[in-house]
Amino acid sequence: MENIWDYLHNLTDAQTIIGLGFYVLLIVVFAETGIFFGFFLPGDYLLFMAGLFCAADKLTVSIYTLIASLIGAGILGNFAGYWFGYRTGPVLFKKNDSWFFKKRYVVLAEEFYAKYGGMALVLGRFFPIIRTFAPIFAGVVKVDIKKFTLYNIIGSFTWVNTLTLAGYFLGKSYPQLKNYLEYIVIAFLLVTSVPLIIAFLRKKLINPKSVNESETKQ
Repeated sequence: MENIWDYLHNLTDAQTIIGLGFYVLLIVVFAETGIFFGFFLPGDYLLFMAGLFCAADKLTVSIYTLIASLIGAGILGNFAGYWFGYRTGPVLFKKNDSWFFKKRYVVLAEEFYAKYGGMALVLGRFFPIIRTFAPIFAGVVKVDIKKFTLYNIIGSFTWVNTLTLAGYFLGKSYPQLKNYLEYIVIAFLLVTSVPLIIAFLRKKLINPKSVNESETKQ
């Protein structure tokens, strides 16, 4: 437990993040919003912390530049995911599972997309895994590029502004928050993971047979 806590502390240490640089934040957001092996990257709390650091003048960019850049990275990441899904198509469902790729992630994105339609690209921004694989699945089923672009822009704008400005304004109001980043990380993990766990358990309880068959096929 102590090792995990030390890891979280190092991962969220302000000096460590700043040492990685502003452009690393953009790369992380780009990767996590469309490159399939970026699903494990900490997009949500990095946006929040970016706003927090900006409020504390620990980033060398203004809040306007920060938000505009993060929105751009999120949009480009989704386009990259769409292009990847469009080009690979059904091959993704035949690909063997690996540490970087799980077929069930694409299936999860498919079910989420089936339930919410195009809005999955907006709502999915706030859920780990869905955030990464929703644009990929949109490419697989070849969603109209104009429709995809609209939801992509709305989704990135909403996601970035919600989390980054939350961190920024809380940082301005409560500067001491930067001393409790470990707790913020844990809170984000809980908030973003619980809905996915509930959805899985609900499906398993309602129709356990279909879940088992799905897992067997995978």
